Amino acid sequence: MPRLTLIAVLGAALLYAGQRVQLRVDDAQARAVLAIVHARRAGESVDSAAWARLFSSEPYRRLAQREASLRRPFTEEAFREFVVGGDLASRADHLRRTLESWRSRDLQPSARRVLAYLPAEARIRATVYPVIKPQSNSFVFDVRGDPAIFLYVDPAQSAEAFENTVAHELHHIGFASVRSSADSLLAGLPERSRTAAEWMGAFGEGFAMLAAAGGPDLHPHASSPPEERARWDRDIANFATDLRELETFFLDIVDGRLTSDADVNARGYGFFGVQGPWYTVGYRMAVIVEERFGRDVLIECMLDPRRILARYNEAVAAFGDAASLPRWSPRLLRAIGVG
Repeated sequence: MPRLTLIAVLGAALLYAGQRVQLRVDDAQARAVLAIVHARRAGESVDSAAWARLFSSEPYRRLAQREASLRRPFTEEAFREFVVGGDLASRADHLRRTLESWRSRDLQPSARRVLAYLPAEARIRATVYPVIKPQSNSFVFDVRGDPAIFLYVDPAQSAEAFENTVAHELHHIGFASVRSSADSLLAGLPERSRTAAEWMGAFGEGFAMLAAAGGPDLHPHASSPPEERARWDRDIANFATDLRELETFFLDIVDGRLTSDADVNARGYGFFGVQGPWYTVGYRMAVIVEERFGRDVLIECMLDPRRILARYNEAVAAFGDAASLPRWSPRLLRAIGVG
């Protein structure tokens, strides 16, 4: 595997490059916000140049583009009020230390872990934007165009957890680079079966959990706060129940009990949660398939998520765990073309 090399440190950008990876970290927006907050806290005036540095920064401009794509209001006036009118002054020191801690992380191990769980033709090209903003969410944007990972600067998130989150999102971005070939595999299915199979792509959240952890022997929340790890452990204990609920969802699509896009989406998106069944069931199946058949077979299943269901059933039968682990119904597998 080609070595990734830190090739430049220019202003806000850390750039990692290799044959399969191009990864930048740009924290210009967060640094511009903190500069304004620190100046105001020190009783200094904030000139127009300081605001211009914020609003012209690449992370801010791309954040504005993302919000516009979702038809959400996002104006410089409102953001200016957030910077000067909120509680940032009291949190500024914690935010600065968090940003410095995150910047100190070497993302090479994250990229290597992710590449090991992607097809050989997959590529990762992304920019990571640690941002200070009103909403506390983190997300990916423009995955198939100019992929971006926006991470809310949260002092409660350790540098290790930051690195794990980046790795999770890098897996999504790497998979998106080969997604067109995966989509073509579903083209010949009947419409209802194709819709159900497309939703199986959401198991990618579980695949990304495994890839970010680095293997089935490593806990996916090893770097998380204790309460997050405990929540994951509780949720994954519901594997059998959640698998059956997902099977009902798929069959309701195939059998025509869910017909409108709105009804399908309402049910499907409900399985995301904080890290709901798309994560836990996808992760548990991925671990079982890798342990039984090896990582190469698991990667093949990532390219066609229907096959993770069939391979999982085979693994359960081979392990002799039929009494303790549920299996997907033969009728569902036939409906999606893998039975």
